Amino acid sequence: MPRTPQRTRKNAESRSDRPHVRGGPVWLTGFHPVREALRARRRRLDRLWIRRGRQGAEVDELATLARAAGLPVERVEDSEIEQQAAVDGNPQGVALRAGALPELSLEALLEHARRAPGSGSRLVALDGVEDPQNLGAVARVAESAGAHGLILTKRRAPELTAAVSRASAGAIEWLRVARVPNLGRALATLQAEDYWLVAAAPEAGDSLFRIDDRILTGNLAVVLGAEGRGIRRSILEQADHLVEIPMRGKIASLNVSTAGAVILYDLLRRAESTD
Repeated sequence: MPRTPQRTRKNAESRSDRPHVRGGPVWLTGFHPVREALRARRRRLDRLWIRRGRQGAEVDELATLARAAGLPVERVEDSEIEQQAAVDGNPQGVALRAGALPELSLEALLEHARRAPGSGSRLVALDGVEDPQNLGAVARVAESAGAHGLILTKRRAPELTAAVSRASAGAIEWLRVARVPNLGRALATLQAEDYWLVAAAPEAGDSLFRIDDRILTGNLAVVLGAEGRGIRRSILEQADHLVEIPMRGKIASLNVSTAGAVILYDLLRRAESTD
């Protein structure tokens, strides 16, 4: 069931296909963020530090990945790693110095999604999600549910810091990210590219479980908002479908990553059942 295009491609947010790097080098710590950065190789990689005396299969795997990427592997004191760790939590005796994660233009993200295998593209757009932990958790859910990319705004959205990678358990290393100046215009571009916009709207939408099955095999963009504020009214008015998650208990809301997980996996389950 193709959409009727609402805008032409000449209104795309950007014509540049070249990834853009924001910010300087970072230290990634923790086994999962470091491993996924080494596996994905989407950052400029500099060096791997491993705590002196740490042994085991995890360390061997990281060292093998680092050497395959041509990186020096250095044994250092735990205090040196902790000094470089920019995020809360146990650095687990490993630290990777790397460049910032590159970001794409909206057009480049759409091209990436077009080339992906499968019957339809899946994107996630965030409106006003400013907490790095929430962004990382959403990225982890989106990547694991097979989303092809994440759309953030240039304002009111975190940078892709080491904290975001840590919160995502390294999933952000695989997920393409586009950062746009105006979310409304970006979503209009998606609609012109035959995407259906599904926005989470507690107490304002139809039940998620009753969404029209006919859209499930097409291109979908799921829009999520910050807990409390939710999605802006102008964005809700732009959406093709407003959905809410049925709540059967006493609690009236879910945090953004949990809501995203419920929505994305329910849409994935139903899409696969229609194949």
